[in-house]
Amino acid sequence: MGRAPYAAEAIDLYKEYDSFAALRGVGFRVGWGEVFGLIGPNGAGKTTTLRILATLLKPSRGKAIIAGHDTQKNPQQARKNTAYLPEEAGAYRNLTGWEYLVFMARIYLRDRRLAEEAAEEGARISGLGRSLHRKVREYSKGMKRRLLLARTLMVKPKIALLDEPTSGLDVLGSMRIRDIIKKYARSYEVSIILSSHNMLEVEYLCDRVAIIHRGRIVALGPPRKLEEMYGAGNLEEVFRRAVGEKPWES
Repeated sequence: MGRAPYAAEAIDLYKEYDSFAALRGVGFRVGWGEVFGLIGPNGAGKTTTLRILATLLKPSRGKAIIAGHDTQKNPQQARKNTAYLPEEAGAYRNLTGWEYLVFMARIYLRDRRLAEEAAEEGARISGLGRSLHRKVREYSKGMKRRLLLARTLMVKPKIALLDEPTSGLDVLGSMRIRDIIKKYARSYEVSIILSSHNMLEVEYLCDRVAIIHRGRIVALGPPRKLEEMYGAGNLEEVFRRAVGEKPWES
């Protein structure tokens, strides 16, 4: 069986909670080796979409396809192709960074040699050096996020789902995370789907973006193309024009 034509597909996704619709017909396709961004304000539907792709939520209607596998009909096969980093992910505080990478590698990879190789890859991705031998409880938020991102990428998933990967980090911490993502995406044919409310960040990282607002995609395409289409200087301006918001005036 050949490779699926797309790494991931969201097909007319709806997610409803009683009278509230978190998603209202979200649809997009992500190519192999593509970095794809879901951007928009808090509560727009970004995390809901990622959780459906990660098989953690079931859509009310529509389909999510991962590497050719329907996440509802064949969730185990879909999971084998993905790694998911939630926004609020944590690591075991009483392990060292290295012990944590080894522990997680052995969960993903039962072969001891492959697990050790994955942990070494995680150490390289993290760039934490000697700090890997310190307890996680001693890490700054930025260091912990680098460790968690390394844990996500070290098993070389076909598709990495990253929810707000730089959330709560300062400028330097955010830059390090962005550089790790960009370098990794270039080095391996890994498709990355990431969410962010930081549109300038996504503009730097992503080949294409979907701007989501109130559960609907209001614009989709390469950042430069969207800026040209809307006559805007950046994605923040694209978003404002796509949702029909007028500039704030004092």
